[in-house]
Amino acid sequence: MTGGPILNVGIVSGDELHVYLNSPYRMDSGAQEESGELCFRLSEEGKVEFGGKKYEAVELRPTDAAGAWFEVKDVTIGVNFHWERKENQRFTGGLGIIVEDEPLRLTLVNRLPVEDYLKSVISSEMSATSSPELLKAHAVISRSWLFAQLEGSKQPKCKEGRKESETEKIVWYDREDHKNFDVCADDHCQRYQGITRQTRSEVEEAIDATCGVVLTDDEGRVCDARFSKCCGGVFEEFESCWEPVPHPYLRALRDGAEEQKFPDLRKEEAAREWILGTPEAFCNTRDAKVLSEVLNSYDCETPDFYRWTVEYGREELADLLRRRTGEDFGDVLELRALERGTSGRIIRLLIRGSRKEKVIGKELEIRRSLSESHLYSSAFVAEGLEADEAGVPNKWRLHGAGWGHGVGLCQIGAAMMAHEGYGWQAILEHYFPGAKLTKAY
Repeated sequence: MTGGPILNVGIVSGDELHVYLNSPYRMDSGAQEESGELCFRLSEEGKVEFGGKKYEAVELRPTDAAGAWFEVKDVTIGVNFHWERKENQRFTGGLGIIVEDEPLRLTLVNRLPVEDYLKSVISSEMSATSSPELLKAHAVISRSWLFAQLEGSKQPKCKEGRKESETEKIVWYDREDHKNFDVCADDHCQRYQGITRQTRSEVEEAIDATCGVVLTDDEGRVCDARFSKCCGGVFEEFESCWEPVPHPYLRALRDGAEEQKFPDLRKEEAAREWILGTPEAFCNTRDAKVLSEVLNSYDCETPDFYRWTVEYGREELADLLRRRTGEDFGDVLELRALERGTSGRIIRLLIRGSRKEKVIGKELEIRRSLSESHLYSSAFVAEGLEADEAGVPNKWRLHGAGWGHGVGLCQIGAAMMAHEGYGWQAILEHYFPGAKLTKAY
């Protein structure tokens, strides 16, 4: 099996980086070998300070790749999400310590074949205990997403869209191209946590079985294969969340059997009924066994992913919006969806306060504004409660659906499909209709 092209993955940054090498690694700058505990510091001159010397960069490769790994201390995962934490993580392949500017810092870059990278991704985005068919499906979409991003980085592409005035702020964000490496290791790109969670032979078998396979569209381009934890029952369209460019294989469908219909959730009454209900869907499950197999431990901390409720007090919500948006709305009088996408996710939300009102969007901007980290999704119905004599609600309750942007593969829905006997090709056909399986190498 070929390992595919070599990939450069940014792992962690800081003024000081601590690494442990379990076996000899050779420095590219000469015959010098290193092993054990190493410390790299950013010098005052903006160089890598290591072993009493200063370097423009440091490159280390294992003398014998068999069984070689390095451990990185205090890697932050889930940056800005509610599960954010630090971990020590182990990686195979080579490592580079480079100096980046804006801000000035050291960054550790892991250099390894794409297929080895994917073994970790499908064990980090989900659990390594996921079913073999789901692991295979995720291997294909993670490989497809990666190649689509690498190809896209060679072309002029808008990574952020913004329409802003005194009364409206509509922003969408996509993955920014990294200047000194291909992808980063956190949710900003794809979760890549080394061999830390790569615990079962089924992971390697899933990569081997799909080696080099990607999804392509009718014109032969690699599909921008997105995925999220839970769509909430209906898939969202790409343009609702990012650049307003339709992707035929990322369209609205019910997350259920092919014959199942679904309402037009762009209409407010239909969206309200859908979100406040619990319609049948692959991802509508509380099967503890399947969920424990597919979700990593920190994801299991979110049990109410299909339908959820969040409550804020009057002052709490006013303070949250002031801090998260930089706007002083005062007491919140109204939260009203002006535009919804095909899954019921809000694209444009009116916030009317006692001091000002403004429309915000798209979905990620809404999720960031209404949570200390990220609201589970922007598919919600807002309810003002316990109004005072002036009609100002003293409490706000958000009834929501889904977890994440809802575009492409729904990980929990796909897990249930695999549990019900669907093969990996059928899972991909369900979530990426019209896409073709193509061998890239």
